[in-house]
Amino acid sequence: MNPKDVMMKCISRWQMWFGLALIALITGCASAPKPADYAQEKPVLDLRQYFSGTVDGWGYVKDRSGKVVRRMYVEIVCTWNGNEGTLDESFKWSDGKTEKRIWKIRKDGDRYIGTAGDVVGEATGVASGNALQWNYVLRLPPEQGSYEVNMDDWMWLIDDKTLANQTVMTKFGIKFAEINIFFRKR
Repeated sequence: MNPKDVMMKCISRWQMWFGLALIALITGCASAPKPADYAQEKPVLDLRQYFSGTVDGWGYVKDRSGKVVRRMYVEIVCTWNGNEGTLDESFKWSDGKTEKRIWKIRKDGDRYIGTAGDVVGEATGVASGNALQWNYVLRLPPEQGSYEVNMDDWMWLIDDKTLANQTVMTKFGIKFAEINIFFRKR
């Protein structure tokens, strides 16, 4: 190999390592949003107020590539007794399947703690301004492998009747799917 080829090979390796280091630095310095980032946003989200009575939702699930793989309609019947609430969710999926999830939620200051039959342990969330970030581990149904996946769930109150929801599902830190739902209070 002539000296010019050796030099070009060294430069290419250096460029590759420099590029990788730069990407790591940029992604490492980027901070994820926090509920406090929305502290000044209005209207203020209080799950007890929004999720009272009946709420309808329409949404979809995207796979890792961004392709929409399922669509859904969900009806939620919501009741509260002080700071303790029940959200009774009935899903109708585009593939004809139905699903039920009943959340038991407790408000503690700006924090929410919840449980449901397919949630491992407790879900915890923090509200600030018009936003709520909710984190939990969900056990998928047997037909989807019964895997336990991490759910990073965000809600933003748009107006008194409209709520946007985005959930990123991960396993081992790798994005598995994204769920988007738009709720409308009756």
